[in-house]
Amino acid sequence: MSAKRTQLYELHLESGAKLIDFGGWEMPVSYGSQIEEHNAVRTNVGLFDVSHMLNIDLSGARCEEFLRTLLANDVSKISTIPGKALYSCMLNDAGGVIDDLIVYFINDGAWRLVVNAGCADSDLAWIEKQAAAYDIEVKSRRDLAMIAVQGPNAVDRVAEALPQIEGLSDIKPFSSKQTESYFIARTGYTGEDGFEISATPDLIIKLWKDLVALGAQPCGLGARDTLRLEAGMNLYGSDMDTCTQPSESGLQWTVALKDEGRDFIGRSALDDSRKKAFLGVRLLGRGVMRSHMKVRTADGAEGEITSGTMSPTLGYSIGFVRMPLGTEPNQKVEVDIRGKWHEAELVKLPFVKNGKALV
Repeated sequence: MSAKRTQLYELHLESGAKLIDFGGWEMPVSYGSQIEEHNAVRTNVGLFDVSHMLNIDLSGARCEEFLRTLLANDVSKISTIPGKALYSCMLNDAGGVIDDLIVYFINDGAWRLVVNAGCADSDLAWIEKQAAAYDIEVKSRRDLAMIAVQGPNAVDRVAEALPQIEGLSDIKPFSSKQTESYFIARTGYTGEDGFEISATPDLIIKLWKDLVALGAQPCGLGARDTLRLEAGMNLYGSDMDTCTQPSESGLQWTVALKDEGRDFIGRSALDDSRKKAFLGVRLLGRGVMRSHMKVRTADGAEGEITSGTMSPTLGYSIGFVRMPLGTEPNQKVEVDIRGKWHEAELVKLPFVKNGKALV
């Protein structure tokens, strides 16, 4: 089966992008230098096509009730603040992570979910199945395109490109603004300020071109991965999946247990005995860490890298590691890279935030 293409595919070809298969989508991995793209986001503004991700609109009087059952985090935290966003895991009956997503409260009876590309179809089927008992309309929004504009100058550049929209700089982090034509959220996956913007393809294509003309750097999936890793942000399929519970992937903070009467899907299966230490790890010498590499401590504790890369900002290899509970930051460890053990150090996440190194 041929790979899917976003509505910006022709733009990527015109820009000389190198395309790869990503979750069944033909997506740009870079437009030239991945490091230059990464650095543009840290120092100026970068532009990402994220139209492979799926917006799902929910409507109906029982939406909040439904979402309090569907998601591990509690949407009642945001249900009185129009435009507010919440990050959550969606669990299966065994407490495994089906996906991590962002949910937006639009108004009473209207909500939006943004789910990952690789599991969008299965997510949609799961949501529709669970929603059947709540008389809720579930609408897949593949008619929309979506871009992420990220970096310290992102807000200013978007304001220049969309002068007809007032108050863009007033949108607070993890909040959104909906106009007649655009859905603009102050969210991202880079550790930098910026927006994720959804609209019809014609508007998004024009906005992309206008932002490039204003100095924004088109960026591919390669830079997106190094940026999110530096920012300490999990990647579905690498750092968590249907076989891992949130507490095994540093996501316990997204599981709301305060309301004992809220019986969300997977709650009864959550098992504290499975909890792991989920930490950052930095290599102290040459080499690059990758997922599935083994990690060991001096006292014999063993773990595994879930994500690893070379950090353009820091100049050495970084990663996430799942270790036994009780393993702490600042502890020296060794990483097995191609059969040789290399010295490394455990650190608290994130590695980088708002362009500044934290380790």
